[in-house]
Amino acid sequence: MTPEGDGTTTTTGGTVITRNARVGAIAGVLVASLALAGCGREDEGGEGVSKDGEGGTISLGTITDLTGPFAGVGEPFTAGQAAFWEDVNDAGGIDGWKVDVTKHVKDSGYDPAVHAELFNEIKDEVLAIGQSLGTAHTNAILEDATADKIIVGPASLGSNWIWDEAAIQVGTSYCAEAMNAVDYAVEQGAKSIAVVHLPGDYGDDAMVGARIAAEANDVEFTDIETGPVAAGDDQAAAVRAVVQADPDVLIVAASPQELGAVMGGAFQQGWQGQVIGSIPTWNIALVADDSPVKDLITSAYMQATSFPTWDADVPGFEAMRAAAGDQAPNDWFAIGYASGYVMKAILEKAIEEAGDDGPTREDVYNAAQELTSVDSQGTLPEGTGNYAGEPNEQAVRVTQLNKVDPDASGKISVAVEPFVGPTAEGYEFTEPCYEMK
Repeated sequence: MTPEGDGTTTTTGGTVITRNARVGAIAGVLVASLALAGCGREDEGGEGVSKDGEGGTISLGTITDLTGPFAGVGEPFTAGQAAFWEDVNDAGGIDGWKVDVTKHVKDSGYDPAVHAELFNEIKDEVLAIGQSLGTAHTNAILEDATADKIIVGPASLGSNWIWDEAAIQVGTSYCAEAMNAVDYAVEQGAKSIAVVHLPGDYGDDAMVGARIAAEANDVEFTDIETGPVAAGDDQAAAVRAVVQADPDVLIVAASPQELGAVMGGAFQQGWQGQVIGSIPTWNIALVADDSPVKDLITSAYMQATSFPTWDADVPGFEAMRAAAGDQAPNDWFAIGYASGYVMKAILEKAIEEAGDDGPTREDVYNAAQELTSVDSQGTLPEGTGNYAGEPNEQAVRVTQLNKVDPDASGKISVAVEPFVGPTAEGYEFTEPCYEMK
């Protein structure tokens, strides 16, 4: 997922490194929501539920990245979730229960060990984890969460979540997303595919998906692993590997920093191909006026995703845009808002089945296992929310491809409408893709 910024931009190795500028707006949303949730409490109950008259307050935890390489996801995503629950609370909550997502917001800096420490710090104070940013990071807490029957909402698209009862995954996995990207590339005439990816659960998940699809289509495949720019990797080795492989299509599963550095370097050395980035590669700062790769990203890059863009003409995003107020258009804010529909559906079921004292963790956990679909008002991909199904029934497989569009509010618009390629459509998930590296 992607860093985004405004006014805090630096450059390293020719690529844009930036953070989301909407810190002030986000802070305002969080403070407002916290003030609402903190009013009128009579009984501070345990495990994230406090009773107040016929309803009360339910506390959800957030462990995100506000200062690390994916702060550009964590900040707007968190603000989008806060805006969603503010809308719900303003409309009366869920059967009188208000939902607070602001009191227990923690910054892991995108460090799995810190992520686990923060989970232990807040787990006794929350009913569920509404956001857990990062695949390896969520994996670091999932065993304990499952043991304590704490539902977790990963801000991550690892292919492993379909086997974990505690994880309420939203969207197409990096693995299936890459399968679709390769199928599309081959349909357009590509004979060779390369993948530049970070090591670990995210990058490896996409690489394996691309490899599976390349093998299914009988096209040449090159695996190029690279380190993060934030850790000092200048991407020179990755650039050399891309130029040497000379693929028709390059898939990138990294952050916007690596995307910009690799694309800039490879094109400078004469490679001229199409780039398709996994969903976290997009950052609006890549096409800012002062970005050294603006023209290149505009002409040669597409983003693979399973979520509508900011401008999508669907009821849920009409509500999202109204809730955003002065928030600059940001697709991570939109996805954060959309993710709230899943937790809301689970809490509605849990509250309905719970007693007057409100839902317990086990109520929420069981409600999630019974869910077969979610009405997201058009904001989430088809198939989201079938947590009662078998793993292959849970797997969302649809992907759309976005292009840079200067006229779009978020600077990207749909280039290829949502589709499921033959590889993803027929693939049977038997284990997480990243474990097949």
